[in-house]
Amino acid sequence: MKTILYTDNAPAPIGPYSQAVAVSGTLLFFSGQIALNLAGDIAGDDVASQTHQVCRNIEALLTAQNLTFSNVVKSTVFLKDMNDFAAMNSVYAEYFGESKPARSTIEVARLPKDVLVEIECIVAGE
Repeated sequence: MKTILYTDNAPAPIGPYSQAVAVSGTLLFFSGQIALNLAGDIAGDDVASQTHQVCRNIEALLTAQNLTFSNVVKSTVFLKDMNDFAAMNSVYAEYFGESKPARSTIEVARLPKDVLVEIECIVAGE
């Protein structure tokens, strides 16, 4: 019923969680992605560059399952500062385009590795 998903093309989890989990092959739950690159470094010091890396990590997870951003049905964006919303939203739109999943955006006090943005997704498999 639950399958742990993993790809070498996105950063490995930095804690006791999975990159993604599939339930009966139809719903996939992607853990929150932060701006880590494959070398384990934070990509950029502003929210736009970090959002690009987060979306590249999500794209790697999607590609590993032969899916695209159009399969994302719900995302949750965690921002360190809601004043960064417009910059994050602009980059987010480049990746999600017309697929427009349901989304929540939340300002939080702190994120792992002190990044500025984290995005988690629920994805409909095929």
